[in-house]
Amino acid sequence: MISHLLHLECPQCSRSHSAETHATFCVCGSPLFAVYDLFSVIEDIQREQFPTEVNSMWRYSQLLPVKSPSFIYSLGEGWTPLTSTRRLGKHLGLRFLSIKDEAQNPTGSFKDRGLCVAISKHLELGSTSFALPSAGNAAVSTSAYSAAGGAECHIFMPSDTPEPFFHDCIIYGAETARVNGNISDCGKAMRKAEGEWTDLSTTKEPYRVEGKKTLAFEIAEQMGWKVPDAIICPTGGGTALIGIWKGLDELEALGLIESKRPRMYAAQSAGCAPIVRAIEQRSEEIQPWQISETEALGLRVPSPFAGRLILAAIRQSGGGAVAVAEQEIEPCHRMAARMEGMDFCPEAAVGLAGIRNLVEMGEIDFDEEIVLLNTGSGARYYYGNQNQTKPESSEKEP
Repeated sequence: MISHLLHLECPQCSRSHSAETHATFCVCGSPLFAVYDLFSVIEDIQREQFPTEVNSMWRYSQLLPVKSPSFIYSLGEGWTPLTSTRRLGKHLGLRFLSIKDEAQNPTGSFKDRGLCVAISKHLELGSTSFALPSAGNAAVSTSAYSAAGGAECHIFMPSDTPEPFFHDCIIYGAETARVNGNISDCGKAMRKAEGEWTDLSTTKEPYRVEGKKTLAFEIAEQMGWKVPDAIICPTGGGTALIGIWKGLDELEALGLIESKRPRMYAAQSAGCAPIVRAIEQRSEEIQPWQISETEALGLRVPSPFAGRLILAAIRQSGGGAVAVAEQEIEPCHRMAARMEGMDFCPEAAVGLAGIRNLVEMGEIDFDEEIVLLNTGSGARYYYGNQNQTKPESSEKEP
């Protein structure tokens, strides 16, 4: 079950880049995509060697970039349940609502998919140290997978991030800096620090998207190699939305799904909704959001680097973007818990409120099959660590 990776390619200008050396993004400013020998993968399918019975996202290893199994630092990420709701969908006016529950990943969020792949691949290419600006979940994931791979880890998080995120990063051995401001300010602090590390910032290297695209593979396989009518993605940096769209391209090229595609909807808080504004204004660019304030910390991304790709995926799918009022987040978090017994993070609660708005606007019909990503657990957000013993700290001020 080896990777059929060929090279990297820019989806905007089509420049080809080697996959044998470290890559960031294209000279034209676009993120890079991994390209695979799909003809060889089709031969594997015909020999009934795809997918495997591995109960993780590495069941799709032919379409992931790590070539040597010895460099796959898996903690069991992926192959999370796609759960049909019994009461929640009906309450929202839907017949078929399913939750892709990413809270069940090893560190509790969908960040594990992208960061497992990225760290594994960069270790294969010779990296020994990683750095990341993060709103929380990505920091914990990077810390865990860096520890698994024996690499140094440097985290830059907003100072108002809930304490459990800092606690977990430190437990995994990451050098952790508190930064005044949002994730953009964390990125600036990281670049100012100028360490000898591989930058894992969202879509500024090519491999986190590869892990996130396995969401598309799993959803399609779990639905019997079909796709839903719409997928609701809580969206900050946009890696999941872009990755799912790329994954659907590959599935269609392999003949595993028909040409029908789900409509892709980005859900954002009204406190930070640059994608929604760009869609409403029919803009080709996402303009920075000036004051980013939302309890859904993963959505507090005022200027996503992959803006053009996010907008292209939404428009090509016939989908859209929806903003929800900040005061809707906590009630929707409680709704998911009390109706389905599910632990939603605030970002997924934004997605749930977004579905309600889309139903009310007539964007989603009663009989359609809808999938919502629960992008992570709510535990670190909602449950304080007042009684925790603080670990030996490696925190520093940037």
